[in-house]
Amino acid sequence: MADGSRIPTNLRTLLILEILGRSDRALTATEINEELGLPKQTVHRLCTTLEQEGFLVREGTSKRFLPARRLRALGAGLLHNSRSHIARHQILMELAREVRETVNYVVPAEDGMSYQDRVETDWAFRIQLPVGSHVPFHCTASGKCFMASLPPRTRRRFVESLTLTPLTPATLSDSESLIDDLAEIARRGYSLDAEEFMEGMIAIAVPVTDPEGRFIAALAFHGPVQRVSIAAAEARLGMLKEAATRLSAAVPPEG
Repeated sequence: MADGSRIPTNLRTLLILEILGRSDRALTATEINEELGLPKQTVHRLCTTLEQEGFLVREGTSKRFLPARRLRALGAGLLHNSRSHIARHQILMELAREVRETVNYVVPAEDGMSYQDRVETDWAFRIQLPVGSHVPFHCTASGKCFMASLPPRTRRRFVESLTLTPLTPATLSDSESLIDDLAEIARRGYSLDAEEFMEGMIAIAVPVTDPEGRFIAALAFHGPVQRVSIAAAEARLGMLKEAATRLSAAVPPEG
């Protein structure tokens, strides 16, 4: 039996649902607690709350619990999102084979751009930025792609709210220079990172939009300057834009 005292309070309900979800039969609160080791009254109380909220249901008149409508709907929603992720990843894999560099799917977060998905290049020499990494807005192709999608006034306010820390000699650390660069990105439809984030790295990004044309993510690839020049990155722009169009079509409709 596990030591339930080590389980954070906000995880206990999820663990109960996980145990039921992988069981092939209905379980009593006592059977569920064999894996958790919580105080008996705590598990009974949590199971009763989940039953009242429509996540669990009793098997007939017994004390055994089964997944109910809300839990099944939750599972179906997660499965749907998983299918969307698989479709997205397949597009990234195909693009990575075409451009022969690491491809990234990057979304805006509170503290910068967040890497949500990626496919690594098969080159032995590559630059590692794993899923979950956060990078700055002001000096990355994905961050500038996002900022360029904002209306001009909002874009200016956003830039002026940032600390434009120079990470390399090429970083645009002056707000007016960055605003001018973003206007050019908005005009041409793609962004570049010319060693602005990391010396020796070139990157290019295009926006992925929803059916209403709103920014969802940046689709980018990057590589070392030994293999990728600005001209070489721009030569593969068509591949990047075609993949972004496919990703936009794969976005699940809202509602």
